Amino acid sequence: MTTFSLPEPSLRRATATLNAAVRSWFVVAFIGQIVFGVAVASFYGLTAARGDLHRWNISGGWKHGDAVGNLSIAMHLATAVIVMLSGCLQFIPRLRARHPRFHRVNGRLYVTAGVVLSAAGVYLTWFRSRVGDVPQHLASTLNAVLIWAFAAIAIRYAIRRDIAAHRRWALRFFLVLSASYFFRLSFFLVIVIAGHPVGFDPTTLIGWLPTTIAFGQYLVPLAVLELYLRAQTNPGAVRRFVAAGVVFLMTLATAAGIVVVTAANWLPDVRKGFDFRTPVAVTLWSTIERRGIDAAIQEYRALRAAPPANYNFDESELNSLGYRLLRGKRYPEAIRILQLNAEVYPRSSNVYDSLGEAFAGAGDKPRAIAYYEKAIQVDPKNSDASAMLQKLRGRA
Repeated sequence: MTTFSLPEPSLRRATATLNAAVRSWFVVAFIGQIVFGVAVASFYGLTAARGDLHRWNISGGWKHGDAVGNLSIAMHLATAVIVMLSGCLQFIPRLRARHPRFHRVNGRLYVTAGVVLSAAGVYLTWFRSRVGDVPQHLASTLNAVLIWAFAAIAIRYAIRRDIAAHRRWALRFFLVLSASYFFRLSFFLVIVIAGHPVGFDPTTLIGWLPTTIAFGQYLVPLAVLELYLRAQTNPGAVRRFVAAGVVFLMTLATAAGIVVVTAANWLPDVRKGFDFRTPVAVTLWSTIERRGIDAAIQEYRALRAAPPANYNFDESELNSLGYRLLRGKRYPEAIRILQLNAEVYPRSSNVYDSLGEAFAGAGDKPRAIAYYEKAIQVDPKNSDASAMLQKLRGRA
């Protein structure tokens, strides 16, 4: 049998191309993780410092009296910031070579934060999550198991001073620990490409798309990593060119996802975090708890009519307060707040969308349909309202 081999210059070019592809992906991915970390720290950290916890929408939000759930959310968020920022430092070759002691200390912090992050995530997934289904929860749990397993194996090889094996498992650990980051990039990118929500229920997040991404968020990056590792150990130039091409495609997809998520989610979160006006929703929540919903509505009207003060009267304030009441199944109060928001912002499609969800939750299907129709009338491009309207009418 005749065999063919590419000349040595082709192998060198293939190796250089593969190395360039991998460096490009790491640079793009790390930029995105830094932005993600800053967004999480800005929004959740600064809103917590102001007592503006009603804005927290992760895993059901902050719930009065649920110490374990609230602690899990706080630990999940705090360790997420640590993971995003310390992980960027852990994989910089020059920093690792020049400051090995820092690399070891930062590595311990990175692994510890990753284990805590995933453990809190498992608890929130099964006991506090308001969206998703069992297959998605199983995918998230498998991701956590892989995080714990890869961390243990990477540590074992580090103790044995098998640096080559340690780095391979550290890379695997990095990818599975970054799974939720990859989920956001993929999910938002698909929606933008499709032009509307596709493959899932916008309210429950149940459907084939999020389920597929829930598994793919770590299985696809791991598969690409294995392709890269095998190309590194195989002298064939063709395999290295193929691996480089796959990594370059992944780089483009990652960059596109970062741009989309930053514009749609992360940048608005940073702006909200640095909005130091007094959240009117915090004031109204206190009034609702002490004096009832009628007093809260009267207070809102009085505050808006008073001379300008440092209150935040943005549409999102009453909307987030309404959803906080919805999470507590306090439907009559939530509906009153959301109706007030519709009165103040009658040209917003989102306020009618929220009212539709509130009435649907309260079991009032006709009024839910009416408000979803109003949301579409104000904004015909409101795909979430269209999807919910079809579901309520029995056509989904």
